[in-house]
Amino acid sequence: MIFGRKKGVIGLDIGSNSIKLVELRESQNSFKLENLGIAPLPPEAIVDGALMDSVTIIDAIRQLVADSKTRTKDAVTSVSGHSVIVKKITLPLMSVPELEESIQWEAERYIPFDINDVNIDFQIFGSTPENPEVMDVVLVAAKKDIVNDYVSVVIESGLNPVIIDVDAFAIENMLSVNYEIGKEETVAVVNVGASITNINILKDNMTAFTRDIFKGGNQITDEIQRQLHIDYEEAEKIKVGSKIDAVSQPVIQEVLRSASESLANEIGNSIEFYQSTTTYEKIEKLYLSGGGSKTKDFDIILQQVIGIPVEIVNPFKKIEYTGKSFDLEYLREIGPMMAVGVGLATRKVGDR
Repeated sequence: MIFGRKKGVIGLDIGSNSIKLVELRESQNSFKLENLGIAPLPPEAIVDGALMDSVTIIDAIRQLVADSKTRTKDAVTSVSGHSVIVKKITLPLMSVPELEESIQWEAERYIPFDINDVNIDFQIFGSTPENPEVMDVVLVAAKKDIVNDYVSVVIESGLNPVIIDVDAFAIENMLSVNYEIGKEETVAVVNVGASITNINILKDNMTAFTRDIFKGGNQITDEIQRQLHIDYEEAEKIKVGSKIDAVSQPVIQEVLRSASESLANEIGNSIEFYQSTTTYEKIEKLYLSGGGSKTKDFDIILQQVIGIPVEIVNPFKKIEYTGKSFDLEYLREIGPMMAVGVGLATRKVGDR
């Protein structure tokens, strides 16, 4: 071990549109960017978080690892979607070993799957001064078959999977490294992927609510393809604001606006649902990430729909890097897509 440095990991965000690799090095309370890469995936390789074409996914990971020339073998990846349940629950005050013994039984009351089909984990957030008899616990259950699929593609790519995280928590970690969020603040974090949008509401720096919506940037691309009778690549370019001829301009603006509003309304409904189930808490800000957040004017439309200030995240905001190795303009361009990967890369071997 060099100067007591903790063993690093590769953050591997296996998304339905592309796989993102991020490697950070930790030094004295800060992180330095070591490696970075993106490999596009063909449509249908991953559907709703389920791996449909493992061979293509393994090839893409191997290529990313080879291109990055990393020597690190320990990898952290994450899951989301129908197969993952995250619930904040309140339990009588107990120790970690006590909860480990009773967690299966507790989980059965909250998890809609057969308890034998899921991997369960938890994080204790302790008691509150208002009620010292009970404690807040975040309970996570992920279907074993999905977790096993992710573990096996990582192993077959020649890496060693040390942690399987959840997308929403990875974004939370990215946020805590880069942004100062006040203890009393309630903020929403929304990650718009290609086919899944993760919503995470944080209160007192702790997950208060999570939900996955099965809509994302692909819906907007599909709509542009359908209306303009063009191919996927062309529609993707138009989505992020590439130049278009004057004749098509009004049509495209209308398609983009209505598709963006539809997704923004879904996000708004989840936020309203959260607010209706709590003693009304004002959400101060919404942090937006994911490839879908790069859709032209989506942040503006979302802010109009939900009435909360929206900021597109920069996951490299407080991460050090050398201009020689990484181009500032490129990092700014891909930033929102790399939020999950950066969050995964902040984990350490042995973390819970």
